[in-house]
Amino acid sequence: MADITFEGVTKIFADNIRAVDDLSLHVADGEFMVLVGPSGCGKTTALRMLAGLEDITSGSLSIGGTVVNNVLPKDRDVAMVFQNYALYPHMTVAQNMGFALKIRGYSKSEIAKKVSEAAAILHLSEYLERRPRALSGGQRQRVAMGRAIVRSPQAFLMDEPLSNLDAQLRVEMRLEIARIQRLLGVATVYVTHDQIEAMTMGDRVAVMRGGKLQQCDTPQDLYDHPHNEFVAGFMGSPPMNLLRARLDATNGPSIEFGTQRVAIPTSYSSSHTLPSGDGPGVIFGIRPEDVQVVEAGDHAGTLTTKVERREALGAEILVHLSLVNAAGTSTLVVDDDGAVVTRPTTMVAKMGPRSGVAVGDHLRVRFNPDRFHFFDAAGGDSLRKS
Repeated sequence: MADITFEGVTKIFADNIRAVDDLSLHVADGEFMVLVGPSGCGKTTALRMLAGLEDITSGSLSIGGTVVNNVLPKDRDVAMVFQNYALYPHMTVAQNMGFALKIRGYSKSEIAKKVSEAAAILHLSEYLERRPRALSGGQRQRVAMGRAIVRSPQAFLMDEPLSNLDAQLRVEMRLEIARIQRLLGVATVYVTHDQIEAMTMGDRVAVMRGGKLQQCDTPQDLYDHPHNEFVAGFMGSPPMNLLRARLDATNGPSIEFGTQRVAIPTSYSSSHTLPSGDGPGVIFGIRPEDVQVVEAGDHAGTLTTKVERREALGAEILVHLSLVNAAGTSTLVVDDDGAVVTRPTTMVAKMGPRSGVAVGDHLRVRFNPDRFHFFDAAGGDSLRKS
């Protein structure tokens, strides 16, 4: 077992395509690290460089303190699990799991012992004599993991291993993979585009975009304290509401949404660096669970919204709301160049499953004053002081 360190690792393909750009990341021994981001962000390329399947253009990559830039894949002592299982159809489960040991010269008794131990961990003992075609998708994925486990590698590398499974089986398998990783205590780098997988599985999550690392943190810190607008909008389901707004200090600091405004608690003046009111404004962020519908009583500090769409999910309803002006159609916002324009501004709120809201209803909403987020209108960086 060992730790993994990327130090300024860059990968440039033909035509100067920079797939990974100056990646610095440390994975501790025994840690479950998830690389997450949209397609083309560089996460799989980073994993392939770690496995030795892609050359490194510049930077240093080490496993257990040893630089492996020029070490062959077979000599890196890592095991990779692919999304397509890559099982031999003519071999039994036991033969598939033990094949890598066989070509390394292990004895039959050693192979049988290691395969039996791995099968017990993976709940595959009763399937050892079956062939892949007789297994379910989840069982095949377990076999692929078993093939990696029997090698007792320094690290596990997993490239979207659950993407071929149906939704229910993905939930079951992500719990299973997390259980096995904790049991074995081996450093694991897991690649996915699914931020729910990332949030539920990783000890830490590294968010990538355009080849660059955006933020690496615990799942909760990513959710609560995103470093920029991209991380805020990517992590969370549904994602954070991000609304362009103006700042006004005339009657105390407040956020302006056209003719509507929300007061900014004084605590934010010390925790954030907010721009002046005559600038291009800010990107204001609020999570759907922090958009509170006020059904009756005091309407102070609330905004008027219109229900555009509702999604009933059983345990909750996602209500898509538009901020409205006096005419009831749209609100004034600040465009990228600082000019004031009129366009619809929408957000999502979470409501109880038996809330009787309907499309077209006008609702009053209040933002949780303890959960405001502010991002730079030009660069998208968080305005929170470090």
